[in-house]
Amino acid sequence: MKVLVTGAAGFIGSKLMYCLAQRGDEVVGLDSMNDYYDVRLKEGRLQEFGAGSRFLRMNIADKAALDALFAEERFDKVVNLAAQAGVRYSITHPYTYLESNLTGFLNILEACRNFGVKHLVYASSSSVYGLNTKVPYAEQDKTDSPVSLYAATKKSNELMAHSYCKLYGIAMTGLRFFTVYGPWGRPDMAPMLFAKAICSGERIKVFNHGDMIRDFTFIDDIVEGTMRALDREPSPDGNGLPLRVYNIGCSNPVKLMDFISELEQALGIEAKKEFLPMQAGDVYQTNADTSLLEREVGYKPHVRLHEGIGHFAQWYLSDKNPLR
Repeated sequence: MKVLVTGAAGFIGSKLMYCLAQRGDEVVGLDSMNDYYDVRLKEGRLQEFGAGSRFLRMNIADKAALDALFAEERFDKVVNLAAQAGVRYSITHPYTYLESNLTGFLNILEACRNFGVKHLVYASSSSVYGLNTKVPYAEQDKTDSPVSLYAATKKSNELMAHSYCKLYGIAMTGLRFFTVYGPWGRPDMAPMLFAKAICSGERIKVFNHGDMIRDFTFIDDIVEGTMRALDREPSPDGNGLPLRVYNIGCSNPVKLMDFISELEQALGIEAKKEFLPMQAGDVYQTNADTSLLEREVGYKPHVRLHEGIGHFAQWYLSDKNPLR
């Protein structure tokens, strides 16, 4: 199977590209290598996980280049993970989200339509649940009250994918990722921010005074679930469409203060804490109901927080971490 992975230098994309190549798929990865965060981390991921794949530096917002790639390669399936990430960044830099998350995603949809792609798996986000207070979040819950532009673009991706599935019959699978962590993680997310501050003797910023709950999901579980979703093209839904949107998380929500405690133990240093109010764009709790993904593709997360934080801390303190 020939697979394109966009966002291939990203946290999830790099590990996914590696695992697909290891099992024998022909994999092409692309990434714009933008400077949203330190490029050394992206370069390190490619060095660590790039064996067995081909990598191209390309922006999915460049329609001509993307079309030329699809015309030449004739991919069987595509995993679109390229996006401008970050809830808080979307508040201060809204226009950057339009290029990648909307224009770029439209370019992916058009390329899939025009060049015979059988199945598109794309990244959505738990942030689409917005102001929804019912937990755990289930796929059928309301997702029409986003609290950030980032969340709004991810919900837009789901609607765009639905329309292309209806119009052109392309199989579509959306994955609502829940708080992914692990080695090689993004430096703008809590594990890396906390670890850096703790090891430097600086205060960590604990929002909502520590009263937050997250469905922390280890990277290996996320990649396994993504591969299972890629391998299973959706059967027709109630409207006859080969279309699914799945939650992909741990289904074992953790209090933020418990997460910090695990990290302190793994690093062997007690954190200095600065307790702050809730930040704009954040939500109090994320908690995934993953029963649909488990039932239809056999996904079941295996890595518990203690084990996952141990793996993360070991990597963070090692020479493999380019940002140490």
